[in-house]
Amino acid sequence: MAVETHDPHINARSAHARSTADGPRPVHGLFQSLNNFLATFVAIVHTRLELLTTELQEEVRQVGAILLWAFVAAFAAMMGLFLVALAVIFVFWDTHRLAASVAMVGMFIVVAVVAGLILRHKLVTKPPLLDDTLAELARDRDQLKARL
Repeated sequence: MAVETHDPHINARSAHARSTADGPRPVHGLFQSLNNFLATFVAIVHTRLELLTTELQEEVRQVGAILLWAFVAAFAAMMGLFLVALAVIFVFWDTHRLAASVAMVGMFIVVAVVAGLILRHKLVTKPPLLDDTLAELARDRDQLKARL
């Protein structure tokens, strides 16, 4: 039979000894679970942000290279077409210079229309920006829904 004293310090110590002997307190377990959840959440967000920045860097490099080579190709093509147009006009200078000039203008217009149609097709069929990041986030969302 236990002897109870009226000393509050002894009763508090014995109550503490009983609670620690029974196992971990539920409040401590809850905080540990929340801490683990937050650590996991931060790790997931960190990984996704790393993927996002990597994809953005790759996209910027690709766009820069595409723009540079597009400019070089367009400049070279325009210079070539201009010189061809001058050559055709010079060949027909004495006989049909007006017809040769109109034909060269028409050729430039056709080239511009075809290039515009190709550009529009490329823009329509281009994969969306950050496609891998969005797919990874969708997988994360599906996994979280499955767990809940």
